[in-house]
Amino acid sequence: MTGIRTAAQAKAWLEHQGKSVQEFAREHGIDPATTYQVLSGRKKGKRGEAHKVAVLLGMKDGIIVPRTMHPTESKDDVLA
Repeated sequence: MTGIRTAAQAKAWLEHQGKSVQEFAREHGIDPATTYQVLSGRKKGKRGEAHKVAVLLGMKDGIIVPRTMHPTESKDDVLA
C-alpha cells in the first residue's frame, strides 16, 4: 500500500471495485454496522473489530491477529 487512506478514499476505493459496504463486510466476515461506523468516523479503529475494519480498508497501518480460542470454547464455536 502506498499510504493510509482517508475515509473518503476508502469509500472511493470500494466504489472503484463496484462493492457496497455490505458486500465488503460479508466478504471479510465483519459486521456491516462497524464498517459504516469506521467509515463515518464514529469508531476510530483502535481495537477489536473496528481495528480489523480500518486495516482491511487501508485506513490504518496494522496487523490482524487471528482470534484465539478461549479454553471453554470448541473449534466449532470459533468457526461459527
